[in-house]
Amino acid sequence: MREEILAWPRSRKRLVVVSLDCVLSTLATWLAFTLRLDTPNWPNGMEWMAYAAAPVLAIPIFAKFGLYRAIYRYTGVAAIITIGKAVATYSVVLIPVVFLMFLWGGVPRSLSVLQPLVLLILVASSRALGWSWLTGIGSKSARRLLIYGAGRAGAQTAAALAGTEQYILLGFLDDDIGKIGTSINGVTVFMPAQAAEIVERFGASDILLALPSASRERRNQIIGQLQSLPVRIRSLPGLADLASGRVTVEDFKDLDVEDLLGREPVAPRPELLSHSLTNRVVLVTGAGGSIGGELSRQIALESPSELLLLEHSEYALYRIHRELTALVAHRRLRVRLLPILADVCNFERVQAVCEIHRPSLVYHAAAYKHVPMVESNPGSGIINNVLGTINTARAALMSGVERFVLISTDKAVRPTNIMGASKRMAELVLQALAAEEKQPFIDEAGDKPERAAQARTCFSIVRFGNVLGSSGSVVPLFRAQISEGGPLTITHPEVTRYFMTIPEAARLVLHAGAMADDGDLFILDMGTPIRILDLARRMVALSGLTVRDESRPKGDIPITFTGLRPGEKLFEELLIGENPLPTDHPRIIRAREDFMAWPDLKIHLQSLLSAAREDNVAAMKDLLRLLVPGYVPEAAPIE
Repeated sequence: MREEILAWPRSRKRLVVVSLDCVLSTLATWLAFTLRLDTPNWPNGMEWMAYAAAPVLAIPIFAKFGLYRAIYRYTGVAAIITIGKAVATYSVVLIPVVFLMFLWGGVPRSLSVLQPLVLLILVASSRALGWSWLTGIGSKSARRLLIYGAGRAGAQTAAALAGTEQYILLGFLDDDIGKIGTSINGVTVFMPAQAAEIVERFGASDILLALPSASRERRNQIIGQLQSLPVRIRSLPGLADLASGRVTVEDFKDLDVEDLLGREPVAPRPELLSHSLTNRVVLVTGAGGSIGGELSRQIALESPSELLLLEHSEYALYRIHRELTALVAHRRLRVRLLPILADVCNFERVQAVCEIHRPSLVYHAAAYKHVPMVESNPGSGIINNVLGTINTARAALMSGVERFVLISTDKAVRPTNIMGASKRMAELVLQALAAEEKQPFIDEAGDKPERAAQARTCFSIVRFGNVLGSSGSVVPLFRAQISEGGPLTITHPEVTRYFMTIPEAARLVLHAGAMADDGDLFILDMGTPIRILDLARRMVALSGLTVRDESRPKGDIPITFTGLRPGEKLFEELLIGENPLPTDHPRIIRAREDFMAWPDLKIHLQSLLSAAREDNVAAMKDLLRLLVPGYVPEAAPIE
């Protein structure tokens, strides 16, 4: 029935509300007479005029104040205040009318005070009851919400909730002792220490973090305190979006990957980035990928003169170019964006791009990165990751690029898979080139060039761990599996990984490009690795669910262990050598690792690429064993 009423045309809804107010104004008059005369009233004489005057005066005034333009189910505190103003105006108009009735027919003068007060109570109550019924307050399907944060953000969120059917606001949680026990629009503020009691007493299903100014460390402390509760913990959209109407309460976000990470991200150094990027021509390969796309976003914000987006996937290139075009227009940036559909394995195409546009900086993010996929296609992985790096480095040398930054991975350290070994080979190529006193132009066969480079290119490498939220990473996979009711699939109960966020990874790459000396290999101090099983349990808990295991056989989400995949290790490392060196950035370290001289390496590269083209897996692995320290293909997991 509620849905049928909500579907009525507005004219019918308005007629019903006007009719209701006519009845209420008449009822208020009867109650006022009854209270004044201390007996149920049956009108006679001039009293009939008082009954008739009430709706005749009230309805036009209510209409003037817009009470019949409001959408009934969105009535809230502001509407109640408007009702109060309308009734106050009505009472002022009623006073002389009642005074005349007193003179002509003995109508009690106190009616001018009693009747408006009763009318205010009746009209406000009718709106509140109508709002409660039409929005489904008390509905079993509504989620029961606590807001953590009783500040401005929390209050605005509570106001936004007033017009929804999805949530019942139970209360606020706040650390400010001065706010405990007070109320915001009738909703009580509780101490965070009472959270477990409140959740159990009121059956809360969600806790919303309304803490836009809280530090990452403070957010992590709060999440740690709440994650044991059987509630879904979510985060608040930007207040500007809520205020503008672009975001509704349906868009309350699951916690950011930064909240899952549990540590402070790398802080940016704006002066360093602007000095190296502003008014420069910058090329990003693999610009449509997770890292390449974020690199492109952050570079665009530094206002280079031209940003070249090189990508071999047409759709990925279209998507990132469209996004950056909107970003540049919104921020009014003076950046020329150029989408380039090309494959880094095609040297002639990459060379033409560099010769025409003459980039000052190249960020080489193009690579195949999924371990099982590359393990199943080793030739393609080596050609893309190794030959693609050679081609891009060669084009950079020939066009006089100032700085070339390779994005690498922790899987390049003592790898047990083709993907990691191919990325280590890419590192070796750059290390060898950087060590040459006179950098050669190289081709895939290692032939000597016919002319010398006009300027020396500074080669550097950035190596980091897994990226939370990227395509194919565990976080979106786990979220999808949780939404489907499980099971969560994990390869091994003891598998651990280093993690960082996509913006953090891109920021590190940009800092490294600005700080690098030739041949530098930068590594992020990523803290301690995270056990994937712990990450899975944390995501389940923060979704308000429980893990189903031996200790909790009736839990919501089961976890299944599928076994390590080919080439996968229990844990990853970031350093091959020892004694890393500090840098000017407290969270970035510099490593110096052994490598093979270019004249020797180029001979092996020719053999490796020939084996890759022929898809000779045994030859590829034999050469990788020779060239990459610690490479043990499909080794037993390291305990």
